[in-house]
Amino acid sequence: MQPARLLFIDDDVAVCDVMRTTLTHRGFEVVCVNSGAAALAALEHEEFDAVVTDLNMPGMSGLELCQRAHASWPNLPIVLVTAFGSMETAVAAIRAGAYDFIAKPIQTQELLLTLTRALEHRKLKAENQQLRETVARFKPPADMIGDSAAMQELYSMLARLATTDATVLITGESGTGKELVAQAVHRSGPHSAGQLVAFNCAAVPDTMLESELFGHARGAFTDAKSNRTGLFLQANGGTLFLDEIGEMPLTTQVKLLRALQERKVRPVGSDREVPFDARLISATSRDLETDVSEGRFREDLFYRINVVRLQLPPLRARGKDALLLAEHFIARFAQQFKKPVAGLQPAAAERLLTYTWPGNVRELQNCMERAVALSQGEQITLEDLPAHVREFEGTKFVLPLENPTELLSMDEVEKRYILQVLQAVGGSRTNAAAALGFDRRTLYRKLKSYGVE
Repeated sequence: MQPARLLFIDDDVAVCDVMRTTLTHRGFEVVCVNSGAAALAALEHEEFDAVVTDLNMPGMSGLELCQRAHASWPNLPIVLVTAFGSMETAVAAIRAGAYDFIAKPIQTQELLLTLTRALEHRKLKAENQQLRETVARFKPPADMIGDSAAMQELYSMLARLATTDATVLITGESGTGKELVAQAVHRSGPHSAGQLVAFNCAAVPDTMLESELFGHARGAFTDAKSNRTGLFLQANGGTLFLDEIGEMPLTTQVKLLRALQERKVRPVGSDREVPFDARLISATSRDLETDVSEGRFREDLFYRINVVRLQLPPLRARGKDALLLAEHFIARFAQQFKKPVAGLQPAAAERLLTYTWPGNVRELQNCMERAVALSQGEQITLEDLPAHVREFEGTKFVLPLENPTELLSMDEVEKRYILQVLQAVGGSRTNAAAALGFDRRTLYRKLKSYGVE
């Protein structure tokens, strides 16, 4: 690591010599000059990490030097030193662009502490500037479509993640595009040169899950006829995406937590641990906080995977994104089916906006594929949509109060409203959850507390 380069200005040559020796012994690379003009000339031709200048000097004062240097190098921290400390002088120094102000005689520890804070402040400002530039340059992946406020917030998070390899947890209802977002995180991150290995934790029996994740040695069990490389090692240098991590049994959760803490895996039946270097992205449609509180998911593992959370919005919360996505899918399937279909008729577009899409983007994609396949015109009509979408009528619910003077707790108001919505949608918990803006597990938990089976 290169030592910090410091420009020290004082018209007293003896002071310069002492401070050069002192600060060099503390790990700085020090350049000393004896006037403001010489300091500006040095700044023009060399790179410095911080400046320390005497305030009272012949010719150009430290305040004037500070003003001129700050105007040209606004991110360069400047510390002013004076034998005539006062509140007015300190205020003037800060207004001139100084980072801090100390009094003579210079106390070495005070100066070192001030410089340490100044350098950390400069580093933080540089990182923030780099982050802002990264966010400004970020373009959403072509396969992520939508310009709603919810999606703009997601794009901003993806841009900020591009500078880090932090562990990510993606949450959201089924069909919101969690794997698509995982691919975007991988492609824009530091591990993008490696491969993305995706695995659904609910897709294999519990007894085989450990072998899939960590691998196994030959002879570890009956069918283990050769060594097998697990997913963590397959993803070495890249990213491992564990979908539906909430379905993982507790016994495997313990071993996953250990692997993440130690950054090593032990294949089943092996007596040695193998290090790995892979970023972890997890996804779930479950309410993991509830699972933690009810003992179905380990709290320590939850905090390990939940470093950065991306909460994907349901399609019903994305407004006109439904139409943008529909147009995208129509163009794709029109090309696939070689049909001259382009766009939606107004009645069809209106129905897509009012429908609550319990299956989210996946359901919309399926709906448009069907509509294009069956369409006989150049635009998708209301009749081309599936019956459950075509016949859907949005309902506005008003909570009835049998006695207007009755005073209810908010819990009772919520209970009555939820039960009314459930009745209005014919008992469908999926549709009730969509209308209420809950995920289904939250609705099930609330209904259970009401004694509704």
